[in-house]
Amino acid sequence: HVLLSMHRPKLMMVGKMLAEDECEALIESARDRLEPSSVMDHKTGSSSQSTVRTSHGTFFRRGETELIQRIEQRLERFLAWPVDWGEGLQVLRYGLDHEYKPHHDYFSHLVTRTHAGQPLEGASQRVATVLLYLNEPEEGGGTAFTDVHLEVAPRRGMAVFFAYDRPYPTTLTRHSGCPVLAGEKWVATKWLRDRRFEDPLALPHPAADG
Repeated sequence: HVLLSMHRPKLMMVGKMLAEDECEALIESARDRLEPSSVMDHKTGSSSQSTVRTSHGTFFRRGETELIQRIEQRLERFLAWPVDWGEGLQVLRYGLDHEYKPHHDYFSHLVTRTHAGQPLEGASQRVATVLLYLNEPEEGGGTAFTDVHLEVAPRRGMAVFFAYDRPYPTTLTRHSGCPVLAGEKWVATKWLRDRRFEDPLALPHPAADG
């Protein structure tokens, strides 16, 4: 159910993307493997912990479980975006006061090129993001799109899709995970690439039906 559609930024809010039991299953599958979240240094391409992002999370391989396969195939059909053009699903937990300060999801051109300025062989760019809300915090925890003064309140099973066709602020996709003021927030993130993404940890997945 498309609840909201915007052209600038290119953004959709979609209700009932996940069922309640799917949300709960994702949370439970991630709970025992959470680690402090990291951010990428756009100058070096390396990742490290930062006060910019204070959540805990874990990555799943593409097709790692039957549930992951089902969700990936559903997103593939809805967005017309091949499963292997996306990264593995990341599940995140935000506890009290945890947040992700304003940022963009695309990579700086610096991390897709060598130090000599030549394109890295096989490098691909993030061009879209899907956020899947797995629960509803008691207070706070919204997703704020700071360029357009829009804040999305988390609702279990709802998805937000937004695209950025070039790695520039003019896409108006700067966003933040607002601090959780009471309770906890669980969300799953799927980053989509501009071409086939060679994930060495990915498992084979069946073709989408229908």
